[in-house]
Amino acid sequence: MPLIVQKFGGTSVGSIERIKNVAKRIKRAVDSGNKVVVVSSAMSGETDRLINLTKEVSKKPDPREYDVVVSTGEQVAIGLLAIALKDLGVDAVSLTGWQVPIFTDNVYTKARIKKIGIRRINKELEKGRVVVVAGFQGITENRNITTLGRGGSDTTAVALATALNADFCEIYTDVKGVYTADPRIVPNAKKIPVISYEEMMEMASLGSKVMQIRSVEFAAKYGVKIHVRSTFSEEEGTWIQEENEEMEKVVVRGISHNLKESKITVVNVPDKPGIAAKLFKALGDANIVVDMIVQNVSHKGHTDISFTVEKTDADEAEEIAKEVAKEIGASAVERNDKIAKVSVVGLGMRTHSGTAGKMFNVLAKEGINIYAISTSEIKISCLIDEDKAEDAIRALHKEFIENGKIEIIEE
Repeated sequence: MPLIVQKFGGTSVGSIERIKNVAKRIKRAVDSGNKVVVVSSAMSGETDRLINLTKEVSKKPDPREYDVVVSTGEQVAIGLLAIALKDLGVDAVSLTGWQVPIFTDNVYTKARIKKIGIRRINKELEKGRVVVVAGFQGITENRNITTLGRGGSDTTAVALATALNADFCEIYTDVKGVYTADPRIVPNAKKIPVISYEEMMEMASLGSKVMQIRSVEFAAKYGVKIHVRSTFSEEEGTWIQEENEEMEKVVVRGISHNLKESKITVVNVPDKPGIAAKLFKALGDANIVVDMIVQNVSHKGHTDISFTVEKTDADEAEEIAKEVAKEIGASAVERNDKIAKVSVVGLGMRTHSGTAGKMFNVLAKEGINIYAISTSEIKISCLIDEDKAEDAIRALHKEFIENGKIEIIEE
């Protein structure tokens, strides 16, 4: 029998009625002759509610206890979903992260999966049951509860698909697939039928909310095919898989944006070897992920260093930067939360020149100033003012997606 892993996001299980509808969808998969493992997020809004509770108790909650509280949302959801399945005559069992077990490292709130036990799941599947697993959570070797960070249920699903050697992994969400841009900003954005792991990783890291980057990394490493589709529709979604030659015919696959970053600048830094290392080692030791880094040209032995981090890490990153600034003799630390990162992504950029120049020209025509630039083989990102983000996205989509088709001829 084929084995599939189905993951349902918070909006998919956002109410009792929706949980019942998800149960019906799972039943159809079972009735079609599949073994099914389900991964569920917490009900929509529940994780935010739990986070807010911890912050009402403490401005800086203890990370271990924070994970104990925040992980409970998924436990409620899987229990309700298992009840709904049994009510339809489908034998089901719910399992939390520690019951599977899913072992992680010791980094609370941002844990990474290290290993997964599959014996319990396989025993339940052999009994003909649907196994409903809590996403987002795991345990350390010392049996402490951990969470995998925002979007961690995607990672749980792909990791389980890998461990169980599933035929594929379905990610059910409230959109019909991966789009060329955010449809709320670009009404004529198009659904992408097939996208490579590499393109999807870039889009996820650059702000696309459909998939969590670590889940795509996992899928790419182990070759797990992912089908991103809507819980509320039967139509085909977007397949994420290994690249092929056809994919390179499209220069730019999509336009991504991220409004959830802050820019921190350490001003008047002595331009000496090891200074930057001291700053970024301190940030790394605090498990803060740094995105874009810009160091200005040295003037009279001093320079400015700017970097971006997720807004959720900005307070801690600013504190660390101020401590290091005192230590190295920098004059000040500045912070800007009103920024946006816009990016163009596509495999075809490897073999087609001029993409960067075209992107910068489009932004210039819109009167948009660029504060920082970051590139890879298949992406170009620009840091701009937050209030210019939507204009930039629409203009870039028009240039690269709507007007950017390559004409294929036979000679």
